[in-house]
Amino acid sequence: MKVLLTGSAGFIGAAVAEALEADGDEVVRVDWMLDMAHGEARPPAGTHHVDVRDADAVSALLDGVDAVCHQAAVVGAGVKVADLPAYASHNDYGTAVLLAAMHEARVDRMVLASSMVVYGEGRYTCPEHGDQAPGPRTVAALESGDFDNHCPVCGGPLGWALVDEDARLDPRSSYAASKLAQEHYTSAWVRQADAAAVALRYHNVYGPGMPRDTPYSGVAAMFRSSLERGEAPKVYEDGAQMRDFVHVSDVAQANVAALRAVVAAPTGHYAAYNVASGRPVGIKQVAELVATGTGADGGAEIAPEVTGGFRLGDVRHIVASPERARAELGFAAAIAPEEGLPAFATAPLRA
Repeated sequence: MKVLLTGSAGFIGAAVAEALEADGDEVVRVDWMLDMAHGEARPPAGTHHVDVRDADAVSALLDGVDAVCHQAAVVGAGVKVADLPAYASHNDYGTAVLLAAMHEARVDRMVLASSMVVYGEGRYTCPEHGDQAPGPRTVAALESGDFDNHCPVCGGPLGWALVDEDARLDPRSSYAASKLAQEHYTSAWVRQADAAAVALRYHNVYGPGMPRDTPYSGVAAMFRSSLERGEAPKVYEDGAQMRDFVHVSDVAQANVAALRAVVAAPTGHYAAYNVASGRPVGIKQVAELVATGTGADGGAEIAPEVTGGFRLGDVRHIVASPERARAELGFAAAIAPEEGLPAFATAPLRA
């Protein structure tokens, strides 16, 4: 199989490329190397330095391609309002240009890197009133230290439950909105182009090659960078936010499985899958697990600092069910957070 892989210089894209090549596939590596993710780094050898918004440049690389694996995206929660045009341009317009170029080149198979952020808040239940859909948390509540979502019927705190792929999609940040738009463009392309596609909704991905110490990186890398400076990792809210952390090597295998599935799928097929470890973990626990692997201060752990601060784009809990990916793609994560996060403390990062 010949795969055009966008975002191939990113830590997820690089892992996907290695996994595909290990299986004997041919990979056309493409990356635009945005400064916010790559700094002054140059494209790795063999990488086509191409902006996916450049239709002519993308089209020139599609000859003989069986499927596109689209990892390229501006990531992060949206640090400032001024980031909005970058998300819309690179993520949404870039995806639209790529899909149009694929249609012209008669390439009709796509795997899209999406994200769990499309769900917004996760699934919540009240012991008395069952499933509930809370609205956005208010600034006043967050400033007072009330971080939980509350039942709209009785006012009690809501507990979290697993989210499946049929859940309501309700993005709460500029990045989340752009990822949902990517999914909508892709599903529309499937219908209009008589194509097939799979969207993989990644949960919190971590592992070797993550960008170092940037707000556009993942929270695990930010905790790791704090620990390397000898500083306590700063944890927002009360640290009890529940998430799922999935190792980049598992994400790479999910992409391989999705590519095999989409190439074999009939035209008109579109499906989305959660890519998660299936082992929920609290944010404070994430910081503690990374700290156990540092060996700082003669092996003593640096305790995280729970700040009580908050970010308006954040949600309280979001934990996905990986069961559909297991049943339909045959994918199950191999690395538990309790194993992978301590090892991540000394894994090589990208400067």
